Amino acid sequence: MQRKTNPKLRVGAVLLTAWDKSSFLKGILLIMTTTTQRLLDLAAAAPSTRDVDLVLLLREASELYQQGFAHLRDTVATRFAGLSGGDLVAAATAAGMPCDASQDRDELVMLLALTEWEMTPAALAYSEMAQDAARRGVCLIPEE
Repeated sequence: MQRKTNPKLRVGAVLLTAWDKSSFLKGILLIMTTTTQRLLDLAAAAPSTRDVDLVLLLREASELYQQGFAHLRDTVATRFAGLSGGDLVAAATAAGMPCDASQDRDELVMLLALTEWEMTPAALAYSEMAQDAARRGVCLIPEE
């Protein structure tokens, strides 16, 4: 008599079995931690973290911040791909970002993306985390 085995696959902190296959692909997005969620988790952990551990949290959060902003910048570039330079200036001005017609398209797209990014939960969490760390004397920029 053959014994049935249950092959296992470890994904993050979740242990999946072969019998989970049907829901695996559907659930993989739920299992993976999003950039926003990870930044929120790091920001929540930061107040009780000290010294080198805080630097490590801040470094990871900074990398996630940059990744999130880069992704949003690409999305904004796609969204505004059909606009002229003048229309981009008008959009950035309407969004509250000071700019002028002498700025190139990439700069204007970056300003629009920055305006949007700064209001996201991920960016707000990182900003608060970095400010709190700075008040405690921890910063990613080395002193000269």
